[in-house]
Amino acid sequence: MKKILVAAIFPTLFSVGYVQAQEVKPEMKPDNEVSFNAALTSDYRYRGISQTRLQAALQGGADYVHNPSGLYAGAWFSSIKWTKDAGGGGNLEADLYAGRRGEINKDISYDIGVLTYVYPSNGLATDANTTEVYGQLSYGPAYVKYSHAVTNLFGIADSKNSGYLDLGANIDVATGLTLNIHAGRQQVKNNSASSYTDWKIGLTKDFGVLTGALAVVGTNASETSYASPANGKFLGRTALVMTISKIF
Repeated sequence: MKKILVAAIFPTLFSVGYVQAQEVKPEMKPDNEVSFNAALTSDYRYRGISQTRLQAALQGGADYVHNPSGLYAGAWFSSIKWTKDAGGGGNLEADLYAGRRGEINKDISYDIGVLTYVYPSNGLATDANTTEVYGQLSYGPAYVKYSHAVTNLFGIADSKNSGYLDLGANIDVATGLTLNIHAGRQQVKNNSASSYTDWKIGLTKDFGVLTGALAVVGTNASETSYASPANGKFLGRTALVMTISKIF
């Protein structure tokens, strides 16, 4: 993706990786739930592209769910480097989202919503702030999700109506251990050179106190389009990413 497309770049699954929640029967859940999360990742990859110049990031957020209706809202934050590297300012990403989850039948569930990525003081010629609407269908551990940009995409001029298709599965392979598989395609409207495919395969382990995730992430993005303006390194290269997270 080109949050670094400007210079040359996951909910939804955010970079903290897939965190498996313990199953709770619907009748046992409270009507209103609030949770908080925090994470440290070795490289904030979003749709395969590093947002932190291949360096570590601190992340965290909060979520609210109204269980009877399936309505939810939340906010998530991460340190970043790409807006400043692209000639603007700021070092923070703030994601604000709301939507609704539910079941179509006992096998198929859905998730629809809207997500706004806010980059305070980004100062780029084309504003980096981006809003997408999304829809997801899940069948067992597998899912398909599509996100559609209703604004310009991450500071790219004339990129409104770009889209991202996300296919994946989160498969329980042992108690507390989940296999995470993902493939995605970012289409950038009016900018085909910046379109690309990304992929991920990894494992998430619930240790009780903390959750750990280890994944190999890669893309076929253009090395020219997705080179860091700060040091020239390719931000979509294949790499191993490690994340430690906690839900409160």
